[in-house]
Amino acid sequence: MTIHRILTAAAAAAVMLATAGTASAQSGVKIGTLSCSVAPGIGFIIGSSKSMECQFSGDRGIELYSGVINKFGLDIGVTGNQVINWVVFAPGSVAPGALEGTYVGAAAEATAAIGAGANVLVGGFNDSLTLQPVSVSTQTGLNIAAGVAELVLHAR
Repeated sequence: MTIHRILTAAAAAAVMLATAGTASAQSGVKIGTLSCSVAPGIGFIIGSSKSMECQFSGDRGIELYSGVINKFGLDIGVTGNQVINWVVFAPGSVAPGALEGTYVGAAAEATAAIGAGANVLVGGFNDSLTLQPVSVSTQTGLNIAAGVAELVLHAR
């Protein structure tokens, strides 16, 4: 079996694992979408940390955030630019800047030239917000990762 086939199979498994909890993790009402551009980086076997710039689109318009996504667990390889899109759920309407905070959840991804991954995260204001993948994230590089993700957002 070639490395490309192994990574393709791993990508499919990663997406299935990370999105399996989507239905059960969803709570509240959809308040908008969060789209983040993640900087390229290197996985250091037991984890990685990458900076990101995000845009939240909700019923009150656009809010900008910066932050970092940290992954703990298996993370081996190098990735290029990555885009992650989430639907944001909350118990009700939230104030501007309310997405600021720390989110934690399951993460999985695999990349061989072009790859995919997904992260289901809970946190933010009083741990009341849920970030659910709109679709799998897209990225370039050679990487495989599975474990826990921590996303820290700051309003700009």
